[in-house]
Amino acid sequence: MQYSQPQDYPPLSTETVEKIRKEIGIWFKTSDTALNTPDEGSFRFRGQTSWMPGREDYFPHILSIFEKYGFTAELRAENGQTFLIGRPYLIQEAPMRWGLAISLYLATILTTLFSGVVMAPELVPLVESATSQSEIFQVMISNLWRGWPYSLAIMTILTAHEMGHFIAAKIHKVPASLPFFIPMPLPGIGTMGAVIFQRGPTRNIRSQFDIGAAGPLAGLVFAIPILIYGLATSEVGPLPEDMTGLIMEGNSAIYSTLKILVFGEFLPTATHDVQLNMVAWAGWVGLLVTALNLIPVSPLDGGRVLQVIQGEEFMRAIFWPILLGLVAMGIVLQADIWLVWAIMLYVFGNRYETPLDTVTPLDDRRKFLAWFTFVMFLLLFVPAPLTIF
Repeated sequence: MQYSQPQDYPPLSTETVEKIRKEIGIWFKTSDTALNTPDEGSFRFRGQTSWMPGREDYFPHILSIFEKYGFTAELRAENGQTFLIGRPYLIQEAPMRWGLAISLYLATILTTLFSGVVMAPELVPLVESATSQSEIFQVMISNLWRGWPYSLAIMTILTAHEMGHFIAAKIHKVPASLPFFIPMPLPGIGTMGAVIFQRGPTRNIRSQFDIGAAGPLAGLVFAIPILIYGLATSEVGPLPEDMTGLIMEGNSAIYSTLKILVFGEFLPTATHDVQLNMVAWAGWVGLLVTALNLIPVSPLDGGRVLQVIQGEEFMRAIFWPILLGLVAMGIVLQADIWLVWAIMLYVFGNRYETPLDTVTPLDDRRKFLAWFTFVMFLLLFVPAPLTIF
């Protein structure tokens, strides 16, 4: 996160602090004031909030008043007392870097087109007639457009996911970067997803939840219909007698249910399975990506969501058991994805955000959505995403 420099503001004065105290009086009743507390240049009001239960609009008013005088407000509760702290800096937006974001997005469209064209049935006779690797490559490049069903489907799902985060951050006035997509020029998926850099703290756990949950829920809104359409346009065929080298996608509870609804039976059976077309594969990948993001470990979306209902101490307690569980699954099920995910979480995980306001509780509607999001993780989770025979 980026802050304006403290020297941009006048030195802390009792007159400025008194003006702030009077202007916030309708929302916070101050009993005493301490200057240069908890650190140099800051100040602290001790008192109590005076808003009606269930109201959500008090802290933004307090925050805007503090910002008018060059301070950032923090609302804290400690030992049965409530404190309002003024920090001598402002949290500022950083440049959006449109050029980089658009370039990465276009590059990811190309890599997902490549992943899609590999699955195009029209390409099989052309590849079989090629006499060299360079000729195969030329065939794929000249037919790259044939991968558009997969590219369009997976980019729609991922764009919805990332824009869910981005729009929620903008609604709650949390500084965040544009989504930066990660192209991966390899068959199968074509991308490593995308990242958004949050450059400032959320206002409270309500906005923290909204930003964390908006991505996976928005992605699912598109992933499930895309998967249903893909399944409905895919064919069910016999499994080969020699399954050596066959790659079979794993079944989550939601994926299995959708196949039963579309085909009227659980697949695969001992003799046949659905042959996924490009759109169906994109839908399945969309569910997998959502499940990976909903693993309840920070900084993943699932970790952010579970933190708002269970707290940071609980999240720290479950971090290592979940990490070791991923390693165990990777070894026992021979699923390298869990080993890679465990390494990434070891390097980047177990870091937690403290919002500006830690007093405002989560409302009932968000509590329901938080548990709903966690249940969706359980329904989407698949221990062995891919099985290679």
